[in-house]
Amino acid sequence: MSAHENEFALDAHWMGLALEQAMLAAEAGEVPVGAVVVKDGRVIASGRNAPIENSDPTAHAEVVALREASRVLGNYRLEGCTLYVTLEPCAMCSGAMLHARVDRVVFGAADPRTGAAGSVLNLFATPQLNHQTQIASGVMAEACGQLLKDFFKARRSNLDPVREDALRTPEEAFANLPDYPWSPHYVSDLPSIAGLRMHYLDEGPRDAPVTWLCLHGNPAWSYLYRKMIPVWLAQGHRVVAPDLIGFGQSDKPKKEVFHTFDRHRQSLLDLIERLDLQSVNLVVQDWGGILGLTLPMESPHRYRGLLVMNTLLATGIEPLSSGFLAWRTWCQHQPQFDVGKLFMRGNPDLSAAEAAAYNAPFPDKGYRAALRAFPPMVPEFPDSEGASFSQRAESFWRDQWQGQTLMAIGQQDPVLGEPVMRRLLSNIRGCPEPMLLPNAGHFVQEQGRVIAQAAVRHFKT
Repeated sequence: MSAHENEFALDAHWMGLALEQAMLAAEAGEVPVGAVVVKDGRVIASGRNAPIENSDPTAHAEVVALREASRVLGNYRLEGCTLYVTLEPCAMCSGAMLHARVDRVVFGAADPRTGAAGSVLNLFATPQLNHQTQIASGVMAEACGQLLKDFFKARRSNLDPVREDALRTPEEAFANLPDYPWSPHYVSDLPSIAGLRMHYLDEGPRDAPVTWLCLHGNPAWSYLYRKMIPVWLAQGHRVVAPDLIGFGQSDKPKKEVFHTFDRHRQSLLDLIERLDLQSVNLVVQDWGGILGLTLPMESPHRYRGLLVMNTLLATGIEPLSSGFLAWRTWCQHQPQFDVGKLFMRGNPDLSAAEAAAYNAPFPDKGYRAALRAFPPMVPEFPDSEGASFSQRAESFWRDQWQGQTLMAIGQQDPVLGEPVMRRLLSNIRGCPEPMLLPNAGHFVQEQGRVIAQAAVRHFKT
């Protein structure tokens, strides 16, 4: 074998290892590019694309591998090293290689859009630079390029793709759920959530005289309203019940940092605007109220009634209840808690199938970022995110609200009990004495049929 043939065989061997890293990137939902750094006939570092996973625009495969090689050698200069990468490096990565004094760069597939080793420009051939790096191209180009083609083809063929930084619970998880026969509806272009898919139920005639907008909390989803929806549909009304992003059949961002009060609030405002909901009876509980009670002040003409259950306005002025603080601490120590068992604790009549339905959206811990994020998100201080909206909303409900109100309180709620609800009642203009449910806990909708029937009688069409 000639020296040239021997070098090509070695290059193919090392590129094969870089290709393995690219496959790992694809499995993680990243653009499949991989790299390895070789010195003295051995791999000293490897890297795969990870900008989404690391929330780092510089986390290209080459940069990840360069950082690791520098750590291994204890030197930011990588003289005597060869970097193998499956895709022609961009300008950022090419610059990093030149600064690192890499001896040689070998890449597989060319990149006609951003390649900086000959396709768009060639930084390595710039004579003004004080270091010259050798370039070899086209090693295992077909295999490297095919991996990229397959990755992007799958996304182009999916008319409703999942964003790379999110997960989507498989549809079969929601098949044959007890007492949940309704067809899903989705919207994927709300400005506030930029390509994430939000699920919502939309039942009843679009021109109904009343629309019940049902907002759930943490860790529930629209399944929570299954006992109330039939009562309102029987009246010829419309019911809209969205799943917040991160819950139910909506997409689930992988990172907790996605979840903010402002983003979730705006996504609900966007949905209401998109569906152009009118004559709304707003139905809220838990986070459905923490967020939902801040919505009507933006467009009061859309709302005619409020059904409020076991929730609060988190203004940051009143201290959070001891029950909530205990719940927040428990969530920190039990991040993998069983959602179904939590519901059964306060609702002993819940069947095993119903409990499983509450677990359905969260097949493993990767889907649970919202469950971890929401407890710390409740505004605790006057300058907490969301507190200013809640303070404005408090003034709205006290001074400007013109609609009817019905409050239902589950008196066995250990998180937001009757004292919290009565403070809220005192700030809602025209709110009558509440409907008390002695045996209901926090998730009062599990006794929802009697509440829905009372609401029909209370709210005059």
